[in-house]
Amino acid sequence: MAQDLAKFAKDNNVKYFMISYTDLFGVQRAKLVPSQAIAEMQVEGAGFAGFATYLDLTPAHPDMLAVPDADSVIQLPWKPEVAWVAGDCVMEDEPVTQAPRQVLKRAIARAAEKGYYVKTGVEAEFFLIKEDGLSIYDDADTASKPCYDQQVVMRRADVITEICDYMLQLGWGAYQNDHEDANGQYEMNWNFDDALVTADRHSFFKFMVRSVAEKHGMRATFMPKPFINLTGNGCHAHISVWDKAGKVNSFADDKMELGLSQQGLHFLGGIMSHASALAAITNPTVNSYKRINAPRTMSGATWAPNSVTWTGNNRTHMVRVPAPGRFEFRLADGAVNPYLLQAVIITAGLNGLDSKADPGPRRDINMYEEGHTVKDAPMLPLNMLDALRTFDEDADLKSALGDEFSAAYLKLKMNEWNDYASHLTQWERDNTLDI
Repeated sequence: MAQDLAKFAKDNNVKYFMISYTDLFGVQRAKLVPSQAIAEMQVEGAGFAGFATYLDLTPAHPDMLAVPDADSVIQLPWKPEVAWVAGDCVMEDEPVTQAPRQVLKRAIARAAEKGYYVKTGVEAEFFLIKEDGLSIYDDADTASKPCYDQQVVMRRADVITEICDYMLQLGWGAYQNDHEDANGQYEMNWNFDDALVTADRHSFFKFMVRSVAEKHGMRATFMPKPFINLTGNGCHAHISVWDKAGKVNSFADDKMELGLSQQGLHFLGGIMSHASALAAITNPTVNSYKRINAPRTMSGATWAPNSVTWTGNNRTHMVRVPAPGRFEFRLADGAVNPYLLQAVIITAGLNGLDSKADPGPRRDINMYEEGHTVKDAPMLPLNMLDALRTFDEDADLKSALGDEFSAAYLKLKMNEWNDYASHLTQWERDNTLDI
């Protein structure tokens, strides 16, 4: 039984709740509700005009209500009189099936029906930049290989340790923080968990990082490729599937190569077979394709895939198996919707289990140096339009994610592409003005 949010407020001196939901474009929406009203909101939900956000709704639709999921409640460590709680979108007592958290909950329910319990973790990378968005915050962070630079990470310890302290306070099991491969870029890690818990924490993490950065006069961005010469922001996901009780790892088999079970290989096969289509969700912006199709960066490597391949403990592929019983999916980027990331991984993987999909050959080459020798692996989409078209052609994936969601996502994302395509760029002026 869900906890009583009014009692939570009383016990923890919470004065306000942010009832939050995430729309199709990954934008977090919220209403700030006084604790005196939360009992009613826990039953009825907070009202929103869905058309005013990135959902395929019109002004004529009735109120959309975000019903708080009390199990997700998080008291803001930096402002403890406020608590954040994820909301499930409903309209006229029915779930809004295109809403991302609802899409994920359906995928989790489908897995449970088959006796599976999916556990995941994410590695969310971000840049700390100046408030104008044009350059990194630390002017002294200039090394060509800045990854793990202890001097730089200590200069930003005020921000990084504050965020880490909060994760520890919240019980997330934060365990390491580092300066990443690009100047101004950082990564912070916390323990893997139930896929819905991971999605809620990922969503809250982005909110928390931005809030703490603002407090320190900085701006945090998860944009996939904010600087053309630097490594982009990935969002690597680690996936394992367990028995229904969450006690036995179904992906672990010490008799199999790499310690990945036959079930794990079939789940991976689903990811591989749908990869080019699911890129529309895991790499959801125009800018995303400047990361996965990037030339060599200043550090010497992009750390991003451009083809559909898998391997053992080798970071140059789309998927690697770094340890027995799990694999790492390296395609997604910082713009990915936290809920849709988990939903599409589970959905594609379950399709692979159903069809006993073959993940294809394991390749143990350096894809950055020898990738040109691979002739039979699909290339990932070159741009957002190609990704959307490939997703639209993948009837099995669209149906499994939900027809209403898939239609809404494609419609709004095609509108976004058309808006981008109608934009006159400086490149066009520089290269075609005198033709």
